[in-house]
Amino acid sequence: MSTFNIQQAQVLSEKIKHLDWTIIHERLNQQGYSHIENFLSDELCELIKAHYHHEDLYRKTVNMQRYRFGEGEYKYFRHPLPNLLQLLRTQFYSHLVPLANAWFANLNIDRQYPASHEAFLQQCQQAGQNKATVLILHYQQHGFNTLHQDLYGEVYFPIQMVICLNQANADFKGGELVLTEQIPRAQSKAMVIQPNKGDVLLLTTHFRPKKGTHSYYRVNMKHGVSQLTEGERYSLGIIFHDAVS
Repeated sequence: MSTFNIQQAQVLSEKIKHLDWTIIHERLNQQGYSHIENFLSDELCELIKAHYHHEDLYRKTVNMQRYRFGEGEYKYFRHPLPNLLQLLRTQFYSHLVPLANAWFANLNIDRQYPASHEAFLQQCQQAGQNKATVLILHYQQHGFNTLHQDLYGEVYFPIQMVICLNQANADFKGGELVLTEQIPRAQSKAMVIQPNKGDVLLLTTHFRPKKGTHSYYRVNMKHGVSQLTEGERYSLGIIFHDAVS
């Protein structure tokens, strides 16, 4: 993605810096996700989409039907990541890591995430996780993604990102993001979100803490995509941990 220039990088960095991170953290705490509207410009969404068929950027392509993950296709980028994706991954991590550490402290889990993403990736490498997990997903009519959690090894970060790269109800219909929340000894709660082009969704990767009467307990979460009824849907997934394979 060589057309992503220094000026665009500076603008994007400032935009990330000036997001209301207090509100973002509150929403992640309360509902397990945070919806950031109108974040990525049309120009940058189109730039990412335009590189979907540049096979040299990718380490692996997955046909979702083959593995019963749904119906569609996704591709994992290879290291080193394109500059735009590296910037998003690194800078969002730095703003999310305080919340990740608070979550694990509340649940009395003995894990402290380092302040820098580079240091966290070193922890992944020590666990044998050195494959990039940033991916681009493509669905056509009837496509969908089953409910899942993006865990790629022993080491993982508890929050991840999804960016919608085209416009619901114009480029496609259906294809909503579906989240489920499983509280112990209760039925699952489903949440359905339809992001617009350029929107960011920050999601719980595995579980988050929820305050009970006396202490915090784990709330497990999964996510997927409902079936498209028309058109084509593209999205970018940014997972902060690397993978074993």
